[in-house]
Amino acid sequence: MEGVNPRRWWALLVLATAQFMVIMDTSIIGVALPEMRKDLGFSQGDLQWVFNAYVIAFGGLLLLGGRLSDLLGARKVFVAGWSVLIAGSVVAAAAQTAWVEIAGRAVQGVGGALIAPASMTLLMMLFGHNPKELGKAMALYGAAAPAGGTAGVFLGGVFTEWLSWPWVFVIYVPIGLATLAATGLLPAVAPRRGAVDVLGAAFVTAGLALAVYAVVRAPEAGWASTGTVLQLIGSAVLLALFFVVQRVVKAPLMPLSVWRIPRLGSSNLAMALLGAAWIPMWYFLNLYLQQVLGYGAFASGAALLPMTGLLMVFMTAVTARLLGRFGAKPLIGGGLLVLAAGLFWLSAVGPTGSFLVDVLPASLVAALGMSLAYIPAMMAAMSGAPQEQAGLASGIVNTTYQVGSALGLAALTALATSQGAGRLGDLPALTDGFSAAFVGAGAIAGLAGLVTLLVMRGESAAAFPAEPVAGEKAGV
Repeated sequence: MEGVNPRRWWALLVLATAQFMVIMDTSIIGVALPEMRKDLGFSQGDLQWVFNAYVIAFGGLLLLGGRLSDLLGARKVFVAGWSVLIAGSVVAAAAQTAWVEIAGRAVQGVGGALIAPASMTLLMMLFGHNPKELGKAMALYGAAAPAGGTAGVFLGGVFTEWLSWPWVFVIYVPIGLATLAATGLLPAVAPRRGAVDVLGAAFVTAGLALAVYAVVRAPEAGWASTGTVLQLIGSAVLLALFFVVQRVVKAPLMPLSVWRIPRLGSSNLAMALLGAAWIPMWYFLNLYLQQVLGYGAFASGAALLPMTGLLMVFMTAVTARLLGRFGAKPLIGGGLLVLAAGLFWLSAVGPTGSFLVDVLPASLVAALGMSLAYIPAMMAAMSGAPQEQAGLASGIVNTTYQVGSALGLAALTALATSQGAGRLGDLPALTDGFSAAFVGAGAIAGLAGLVTLLVMRGESAAAFPAEPVAGEKAGV
């Protein structure tokens, strides 16, 4: 067929590797967090910035990455993203202080925000000519996401236990260089003229960062303190200015008309709350295993493999079929309620708990809920979008998930700290704090499930293909 790239399946391997690594970046550090806290001098409460620095940069700049990909050419942005990610990985691996580590993680997030939308654009360029091939390519690309999450958990334990925590960042350098060497397989597109909404990107990223910072500092400074109130007001002003800019600039990052897409608003609300429940569970479960049960890094990573394995199987083999049969609404609402049940079950953990009794069954229930809700929420956001806005809808819902993750982790860390999670060495107090975080996450997931079932507009299951697009960013 004329115009078909004969090396497209090799190019897909490059893109799937990028997806694998971007997702692995969110899971590989979890097991290493306690060792990083000791070596870099993080407080228990500030440790979350190792995760949130990446998430804020990634989520805040994801739409800008998509716009740059459209204007400069997806391959150029893909190369730039990997170059930035490698540089951030070097900084994070070499860090000797907490603030340098946070800076390195933020740079990694900037790289991820360039790589993710460029990868999707390149995939559509390679396979958009043939719907059947596109479906296969999307399935393979999508499978790289839960695989990356699973590998991150395992490798994080291996590196931290038998080498040292910097290796969770060093691994990105050789793989990144190999990926850059293979970018000649990717299609090149000439840049086109157009404006870049840098001001909008600056407002939304600064607003999100200030909101998270205010919530993180509130337990120490006081929720009603002048500093906390001014920071939250400042965040609201910055985010309001972002929406003003989107209304007045000629080429906005997020045209406000996109919110007329059916189910986009309710899907984004579900994704924000899903991230706010799931990511804190992942974060605190790692800490519980190591700081309360006394697991080493490798044992902690291995303990999470059943959960990530279930996610991988369900997201790639089961959820797609259920979505084609039942539609998105019951899966999103039901999945969130199942996640809530798993989180409430986890809240019963004790200072002398057992992995097999207290952690494994509850974590599997939570993973089942996540695997049922995530892809349907993504697909519901995109299903009503016209073709020219599908990429934008995907970018918005991905951004929303990252924002919800950051704000949820900040809020639940504050809750956990207030209930004793900052008192290292005091196992009952630590457990009380972690239990409170699981209860809070369960309440968020339960509320999200109920709101979804009550508010989201229903749709025919026929609106979704039997094997929907799975190539979006998985939430592990």
